[in-house]
Amino acid sequence: MATAPKKKRAVVSYENMLAKPELAELAAAFAAKYPKGFNDYLPDLMRYPKLDGTDFYAVTVEIPEAIYLVKIKVKTDNIDDIERWLDGEDSNDDEGGSSAGESGGELPDDNISQYSTGEDDSSDM
Repeated sequence: MATAPKKKRAVVSYENMLAKPELAELAAAFAAKYPKGFNDYLPDLMRYPKLDGTDFYAVTVEIPEAIYLVKIKVKTDNIDDIERWLDGEDSNDDEGGSSAGESGGELPDDNISQYSTGEDDSSDM
């Protein structure tokens, strides 16, 4: 019984994948696996440690000759928040549902009636 040859394994950044013509097959596989982009791959995003003690985030994309980790830049104000989100925990459940990316907290002035021009009167409804 013959064993299948092992596939090449490599790490490439998303930006390099798009910029290098030799990675066109990988870019096509990435687009096929994640056609909606960010919304599709975010649940598959995994954190990987580096030797220098920092981490990077990547998704796995497989092509016939290789398996790639495609590094995705993740920007967050609080790394613990994104780790909780990736683990499926929502820290905002008891805070009223502020979504990720918002600065949180209340509006500076909760009296929005001062912004009414009087032209759009809701009594017509």
